[in-house]
Amino acid sequence: MSVVIVDDTPTTLELMRAFVLRLEGREPVTFTDPGSGLAWCLENDPDLIIVDYMMPNIDGLEFIRQIRREPRHDSLPILMVTADHEKSIRYAALNEGATDFLNKPVDRMEFLARAKNMLALRRSQQALADRASSLAEAVKRAVEEIHDREHETIVRLARAAECRDPETGAHILRMAHYAQLIAGRMGLPPDFQEMLLRAAPMHDVGKLGTPDHILLKPGRHTPEEFEVMKQHTLIGYEILRESSSPAVQLAASIALHHHEKFDGTGYPRRLAGNEIPIEGRIVAVADVFDALTSERPYKKAWTFEAARAYLRENRGKHFDPSCVDAFLALWERVIEINRRFRDEEDAVST
Repeated sequence: MSVVIVDDTPTTLELMRAFVLRLEGREPVTFTDPGSGLAWCLENDPDLIIVDYMMPNIDGLEFIRQIRREPRHDSLPILMVTADHEKSIRYAALNEGATDFLNKPVDRMEFLARAKNMLALRRSQQALADRASSLAEAVKRAVEEIHDREHETIVRLARAAECRDPETGAHILRMAHYAQLIAGRMGLPPDFQEMLLRAAPMHDVGKLGTPDHILLKPGRHTPEEFEVMKQHTLIGYEILRESSSPAVQLAASIALHHHEKFDGTGYPRRLAGNEIPIEGRIVAVADVFDALTSERPYKKAWTFEAARAYLRENRGKHFDPSCVDAFLALWERVIEINRRFRDEEDAVST
């Protein structure tokens, strides 16, 4: 443990250095120039500072003031050396953050007792900090494990819906990464981006409640069939909405809102503009783009250029303009995501 001594009087400095050497395992670092001592303390992590009050250029009060401005030194023990009669100085030093005082002339027994107490305090602080760090790391690992299990559950439930749908398994991965890409470009918080990546695959979980003869119909739906098909947004919301998980709650909102349109002509609630939660507006772009550029039993895949033109044409109608702009601004990354998660049967012409 390092003990820094700052005193412009060489004889006093040497005396206190000798005292510190009596403390086993303590290394004294001494300075007669307060500026040099201050610079060293700000660049390093001493365990105890002993500083005189009366010094040129930087007195003890200013020294302590600058030390305490450094967040990592906010609890560092500091002993100030003052004359016994300097009560006002002591009060001022306490206000600046002095931990304790040494009287002039410095008494060996007093010095050793106070120094030992301050170093014991420092050891306790470090042990507490180490314990807090260990606990924080343990909590972080536990939370990560919970998130991993939660993500696995989400993906499995999403894949259960996909098994009843002609869409391919890679669709949920591509559209989720597209959604995260859009959120990042729009400057949304990193935590939201990560949660969106985990929640977006649940967008069509409500299709678990759609009858097979309607869900798997290869041709165009009748108006009556389409009304049944639209119910998957409400079914998905009901499946997910009561979860205590923030990610699943976000997934519930996505399930409900990803077929709303910016101009208010979507379903199920015909919301418009910013009435549609941002996650619904983002996933609408990601989902439609991937559906257009993926081959299905009932259609050929669109080219990337045709799908990009569709997004532009429907900017402000079907889609939130800011979401479209964010998506198209990162076009090279869009292509990279598509290639990374492409199904063998998804031969998309670029």
